[in-house]
Amino acid sequence: MKLPLHNGIDIRAVENEKRTGRRRDVLAAAAAAVLFAVAAVVGTLIQRADHSLYVDWAPLYADWLPHVGPGTPAALAVAAAVVVHGPRLAVRLPWRGLLGAVWAASMAWIWSLALVDGWQRGVAERLTARHEYLRGVDRFHDIGAALRGFTGHILLTQPDHWPAHIAGHPPGAVLTFVGLDRLGLGGGAWAGAFCITVGGSAAAAILVTLRALGQERAARTAAPFLVLAPGAVWVGASADGYFAAVAAWGLALLALAATRAVRAPGAVAFGSGLLLGLTAYLSYGLTLLALPAVAVLLLARTARPLPFALMGAAVVAGAFTLTGFQWWEGYSLLVERYYQGVASDRPYAYWVWANLAVATVVAGPAGVAGVRRMLSAVPDTVRRLRPGGPGAPDELVVLTFAVLLALAVADLSGMSKAETERIWLPFLVWLLPTAALLPAVDRRRWLVAQACLGLLVNHLLLTGW
Repeated sequence: MKLPLHNGIDIRAVENEKRTGRRRDVLAAAAAAVLFAVAAVVGTLIQRADHSLYVDWAPLYADWLPHVGPGTPAALAVAAAVVVHGPRLAVRLPWRGLLGAVWAASMAWIWSLALVDGWQRGVAERLTARHEYLRGVDRFHDIGAALRGFTGHILLTQPDHWPAHIAGHPPGAVLTFVGLDRLGLGGGAWAGAFCITVGGSAAAAILVTLRALGQERAARTAAPFLVLAPGAVWVGASADGYFAAVAAWGLALLALAATRAVRAPGAVAFGSGLLLGLTAYLSYGLTLLALPAVAVLLLARTARPLPFALMGAAVVAGAFTLTGFQWWEGYSLLVERYYQGVASDRPYAYWVWANLAVATVVAGPAGVAGVRRMLSAVPDTVRRLRPGGPGAPDELVVLTFAVLLALAVADLSGMSKAETERIWLPFLVWLLPTAALLPAVDRRRWLVAQACLGLLVNHLLLTGW
């Protein structure tokens, strides 16, 4: 019996693949849930046995505390509005209007989730804890002297050693909050508002990147998923949400320059270099952004922006070096400081896979299902990338795969044992656009799942960041 054909395509085979793919999407999300459950059970057993994980609700840095707060009604309203109207508006809005709407909606989602914990606990006090950046702001009265002596206070054995977050990052991170303080915006409330406002723009930056690479349709489809990101729980209010936005805009400017979608691509590439160079002085691990940056240039099939971008990065590196901070010295001392603390007890054998369970929560079930589809498309995409290969590469697949490679390096390095729901935000936000690969008929259900996960996490747990 012959199978029905339409324009040479086996219709039954196509429909069967759609059904099979949808089942695999659900199985992937279910497998992620099982992985998290196993990590929770195993982590609880390890913590009860020897307390070596140093987290109270493994594998997340959180406490079990079912609660509601002033942000609860707003969070429910934002989730409902985005689920009902988001997909339609994402298709119909003009491009600039879409970017503004996504940024505003993303901020609304982050703010409402943060306020579930209340104003003080959810926003104003987040960045004032003993290990946070604001605890060291008053030691930067003389910024030049503080930078020259920065590495002398990284190790725990040094007098007046820095709080954990200042010691664990290059000085660009704490200098952000020093700058806010000098502008009259000191204190935890302004710092939290800054991180939420800037962090919410990461969603818009990702859309800009995808459109510049020829994926406007995917960008519009992914927009509601970028808004209702479960990872928003940790963007508000943490400095890593701010880091994620700086990184995202750095890649967005690089994509605009590489595809010559702007009038002055050289200047835009230089701006990209400034931002990407800054990320290396916000967090040591963000040097791994080199992998998605290379992917952007590969997809644009050009290296023309590279000299300008490198000049921009060199300006940032030169400024910090001339003021007395040596990046490599800081990193080597950080590694030593890292293992002076709880990292020396935290078991690598657990966290190397439990980190992945944490990543599935930040990306959400739609992100997991989308990544499954992305990975299944990698072989065909690689063939298209070869010289003379048929068709054009799938930009979304290549970019997301580069991000996964960066995460793999971070995970295997042993420098990301726990707390990756916060630390990996600059990379995990890039997994959300893979939701555009999901079948259109299922997307609203996946969007509901994303919103429900974010609401459940924030209402059942008191997260540490």
